[in-house]
Amino acid sequence: MNRISKNSLRAVALACATLAASAQAGEVEVLHWWTSGGEAKAVGSLKATLQAKGHTWKDFAVAGGGGDSAMTVLKSRVVSGNAPAAAQIKGPSLQEWAAEGVLANMDDVAKAEQWDSLLPKVVSDIMKYKGNYIAAPVNVHRVNWLWANPEAFKKAGTKVPTNWDEFFVAAEALKKAGIVPVAHGGQNWQDFTTFEAVALGVGGTEFYKKALVQLDPATISSPTMEKVLTTFKKVKDYTDKNAPGRDWNLATAMVIKGEAGMQIMGDWAKGEFVAAGKVPGKDFVCVAAPGTAKAYTFNIDSFALFNQRDAEKTKARKDLAVAIMSTEFQETFSLNKGSIPVRLNMKMDKFDDCAKASSADFVATAKTGALVPSIAHGMAVNSAAEGAIKDAVSQYWNSDKMSAKDAMGKIALAAKTR
Repeated sequence: MNRISKNSLRAVALACATLAASAQAGEVEVLHWWTSGGEAKAVGSLKATLQAKGHTWKDFAVAGGGGDSAMTVLKSRVVSGNAPAAAQIKGPSLQEWAAEGVLANMDDVAKAEQWDSLLPKVVSDIMKYKGNYIAAPVNVHRVNWLWANPEAFKKAGTKVPTNWDEFFVAAEALKKAGIVPVAHGGQNWQDFTTFEAVALGVGGTEFYKKALVQLDPATISSPTMEKVLTTFKKVKDYTDKNAPGRDWNLATAMVIKGEAGMQIMGDWAKGEFVAAGKVPGKDFVCVAAPGTAKAYTFNIDSFALFNQRDAEKTKARKDLAVAIMSTEFQETFSLNKGSIPVRLNMKMDKFDDCAKASSADFVATAKTGALVPSIAHGMAVNSAAEGAIKDAVSQYWNSDKMSAKDAMGKIALAAKTR
């Protein structure tokens, strides 16, 4: 984002004004990367809500790359003076876009809809730039989950772990029973997802905040970080040789089939179990990653709205923001996506046991300060630092010779990336 020239961005306002003059009144073009079955169905409900208010929905879906492809397209659209009305953007990237002056102030909608009272402060802060709302949150994914196959654990004669000592006892028992202990896909974001779970479970919430949100040099170089890295690397001993390059859903399939005992992955993994006809609490178990029962790493999807000059398009944009935060959409979307609503006052009657547990923990940790952003999923630090740290973590994971102290040095250096 920072590489976009100021001259190009100054042209955005004029170009958007020209575009708005020729666009259909009340049209909302929405850029997103929700293209799978459940996601597409959820987006359809949002589209229907806007159409019911008399607006025209123009779908702009860009599949692939977990949003990377969509962001590339978005940047080119903004530079060319043809920004969509709304775009799926999340985490610190919201502030980077807002700093360029291209996002709309949504305070009037937020105040009328009482967003400050409906969202945990740690969430609303991410949705704001210099105290003003510039995005509407859609849902919450809990990242620090451990998924387990109860039959595999029964066969191995061991129990689902609640801390890292128990984790390695269980892993050893699964290994002896001929079951892959940990289903993993050797991709850097999957390595990083495991790493942040270990950091939270071994180091605790305050350590996590200082090391992976504030990027505090002293904490990154501390004995606790060395213990985190040592524990993290030990996990790899219990993955299989075919892990490198494996997609996350194929790793989940290993747990579903009983080929593997457990997987550390966000709650999107639940969709794979449910799609396979499995029932939570019976065919699979969802528990907090070892040592993290009283903490919650979140990944929140959100929509930023771009400045519009046309009155009808501005009205449509505001109606979109209202619809996103409505109880109806929050429920429908998360039921399809496997996530939970971001609103704090939602009824969870229609949700499964995993989602109910996630919601209860979301509310509880919001009060205790243990609700923390996932660095592995773009919620904690700027994209440049995140990418550099992610690479350093994967280098350590994949190296037979790099020590934990060497890895600490690489992470410390990566944390300075801007």
